[in-house]
Amino acid sequence: MSTHRLEPSIFHISRAGRRGLSIPRSRVPKKPLETMIPKKYLAAKAPELPELSELDVVRHYTHLSTMNYSIDANFYPLGSCTMKYNPKVNEDAAALPPLLSLHPYADPSLAQGVLRVMYELEQYLCEITGFPAFTLLPAAGAHGEFTGILIAHAYHKKNGENRHKVIIPDSAHGTNPASASLAGYEVTTCPSNKEGMMDLSALEKLLDRDVAAVMLTNPNTYGIFERNVMKIAEMVHSVGAVFYGDGANLNAIVGRARPGDLGFDVLHSNLHKTFSTPHGGGGPASGPVGVAAHLVPFLPVPRVMQEGGRFVLKTDFPDSIGRITSFHGQVGIIFRAYAYMRILGREGLRRISDFAVLNANYMKARLLAADAFPCPYPKGTMHEFVLSTARGKDVGAGATSIGKRLLDFGFYAPTVHFPIPECLMIEPTETESKETLDQFVDTLLAIRKEIDELPEMLAEAPYNTPLRRLDEVTAARKPVVCSPCEV
Repeated sequence: MSTHRLEPSIFHISRAGRRGLSIPRSRVPKKPLETMIPKKYLAAKAPELPELSELDVVRHYTHLSTMNYSIDANFYPLGSCTMKYNPKVNEDAAALPPLLSLHPYADPSLAQGVLRVMYELEQYLCEITGFPAFTLLPAAGAHGEFTGILIAHAYHKKNGENRHKVIIPDSAHGTNPASASLAGYEVTTCPSNKEGMMDLSALEKLLDRDVAAVMLTNPNTYGIFERNVMKIAEMVHSVGAVFYGDGANLNAIVGRARPGDLGFDVLHSNLHKTFSTPHGGGGPASGPVGVAAHLVPFLPVPRVMQEGGRFVLKTDFPDSIGRITSFHGQVGIIFRAYAYMRILGREGLRRISDFAVLNANYMKARLLAADAFPCPYPKGTMHEFVLSTARGKDVGAGATSIGKRLLDFGFYAPTVHFPIPECLMIEPTETESKETLDQFVDTLLAIRKEIDELPEMLAEAPYNTPLRRLDEVTAARKPVVCSPCEV
């Protein structure tokens, strides 16, 4: 049985006549609504709203909040998502009163501080990645991908070419194919070799003058650094295509390698993954895009420029792909990332990659030493790694069941069934302590023992959550959001 209370809906704790606040009586004479609003616009009956005291409301939502996993309270080992701790000083920076009170339509002359932060953050990203120019406008990582592909499209169109294919390796970040398809391109998949890197012989056969871009995630979603990246860049450029870099895993190489120096033409960087801003819930997010010199004219507008010691917003770039979002990007997220960079400095940012790689390799080494789960690509691990769970599937205790069982131990499940079927993709990030990593590894080892001795336990997991295993397909396609529940 579940040891957690199933919190009733707010309607079930409603009691007629209960109020959370008192409003002074109006001194304005009452008039029937029908005399002020046409009857056809009036509801036939009063809305069915819950009636509760302030204490009822506070306790209800506090109970619900304790049922949520959060990065402040739990370890999030989500491979390829980099769910790491968000320092509270970043939140302070984003909550500065002058920033909160600034209207997005304010004249640039009245927003010099914000524009300076945006301009300087662009310069920091240029230095970190090796590109001459950046835009902060994309409102998410996938939006950054889409922006980068639109830039590639505009570049080819300017050159009078109508290319229609984009090549993406099977080790790519999951949103790459969607971004290319949304931009109208035909997506071709390039397989990986036995080491988990892009197969160069397969790539060579796919490359021709119809290819607009090749999108490479480096390190890729197997957690492997593409050691042939400069050779791949040479091959891509030999057919006139744009070499796109998915910077989702930049936290593995920041301070160690600059994508612009490796031959990439375009790169998006998820501020939440590398630079500690919030992640999830559909936003907020930010996916700045950097470009090589020949693609700078195609950046979206407005662009933050410095003229005569002042910061201005410029839109007069005839080859620009235009506006891609309202106003000037996710400014609150930009401030958080800016604070993080300024606090850590050059050496601190370099240590991000040191600990991201160290933590992942430490966990992988412990699990492989215990022969718990095999690693399909054991060499060259960077910030994340993939474990095969195929051995447990045969006894009904595969990746999904392992993920569910982890919930009973108080851990959020890592990514399952991606980038290969029957796997766990684990990313500890650089912000977790050795004690937390050991607790998670010990839990996986305990689950491994259960698979060997009591596999039927995993088929019914989780046991200690407010709700047990759900029909996830039906829940996604036919959600029931107001079902009665027992109080």
